Amino acid sequence: MNREIIIGISGASGVQYGIRLLEALRSMKDVETHLVVSGSAKQLIRIETDFSINDVVKMADHVYSDDDFTAPIASGSHRTEGMIVAPCSMKTLASIAVGMSDTLISRAADVCLKEKRQLILMTRETPLNLIHIENMERVMRAGASVLPASPAFYTKPKTLDDIINFMAGRALDLLKIEHNLYRRWRE
Repeated sequence: MNREIIIGISGASGVQYGIRLLEALRSMKDVETHLVVSGSAKQLIRIETDFSINDVVKMADHVYSDDDFTAPIASGSHRTEGMIVAPCSMKTLASIAVGMSDTLISRAADVCLKEKRQLILMTRETPLNLIHIENMERVMRAGASVLPASPAFYTKPKTLDDIINFMAGRALDLLKIEHNLYRRWRE
């Protein structure tokens, strides 16, 4: 039986993180991915990367529109291992923090919280204001993991890909998915 993972790519700079997660998960035989890309994220894919939106959706096993509330991942009866939102915009974080399921990304995140499944939010904003921090606290109290896009440098990254791999790997670590995206401390 495959492990089903939801990847949400929301409208914050850093869409490369979500794309790298799809690339890594695509190579794993026992993982099935469900992808939701927000409208703003589609624009950022065009602006920040050399990928087309078609290139990105081809990496996923299942793809849904961000306004498709009939998607299986909108229901708690559809079992998944959990969800990674990478990057997670402050708008998406706020929606999740207050339980406002107005998009499929925020609804799938809400399902993960209510069903006690892993929810990893790779937040991408700096500097933070008090509202951002309070929203992070709210989602953490509800059971989510907040994973700010803050790469480590003990790996001595040489390229932007090294930094992206580190953050994608840390997200997979939280889901307990084995990978070789980065060199661990003291390896």
